[in-house]
Amino acid sequence: MLTYIFFDLDGTLTDSKPGIIHSVQHALNFFHIHVPPEQLIPFIGPPLRDSFAPFFDNNEARVALAIQKYREYYTVQGIFENSLYDGMADLLRELQRQGYVLCVATSKPEPFARRILEHFQISGFFSLVAGAELHGPRNSKTDVLRYACAQWGIEDMRSCLMVGDRKYDVQGAHAVGMACAGVLYGYGSREELTEARADYLCETVPDLRHLLLREL
Repeated sequence: MLTYIFFDLDGTLTDSKPGIIHSVQHALNFFHIHVPPEQLIPFIGPPLRDSFAPFFDNNEARVALAIQKYREYYTVQGIFENSLYDGMADLLRELQRQGYVLCVATSKPEPFARRILEHFQISGFFSLVAGAELHGPRNSKTDVLRYACAQWGIEDMRSCLMVGDRKYDVQGAHAVGMACAGVLYGYGSREELTEARADYLCETVPDLRHLLLREL
């Protein structure tokens, strides 16, 4: 019986592309690196450190400075260059009404995730917000899910489902033993999610609603 549903944030609950791309451009411009916006879409999903590392040959100091510059823009402006996917609030409301326990599980730093949920007035649907640490080791989706499950004392992963748009969501879910529904309205392709072996694929928010409310 499905009880716990874990939602990714970027590309799953919200369309965060504009703010993330602008923040990455702000950071790269500091180093006089100019990349077409469409080539920066892979930044949406994984930890920033992993995404910036190839630009700086894994130089930790430069990667750390790039993240600092990213957050310079993101915390003030980029965080709100974002929109809630149509139908998402209604879906969350119905899931909560039917007794499901909802959690946000994101590789985005937890304080930013909370601000976004409050901005879109959907924080009340979630019993737990689990995100990355700003300055700590918890940043991968696997680490975030392990942390979230520990908070609730979950042992039977058959009662859990991860919902996300990237391979990192699928890989993280499978690493802790739970199934994952991949959503194709986000930033991961069908090929990416299929290769990661997502247990379910949903083209649209209505498709996701049908999947979740038909008693998996």
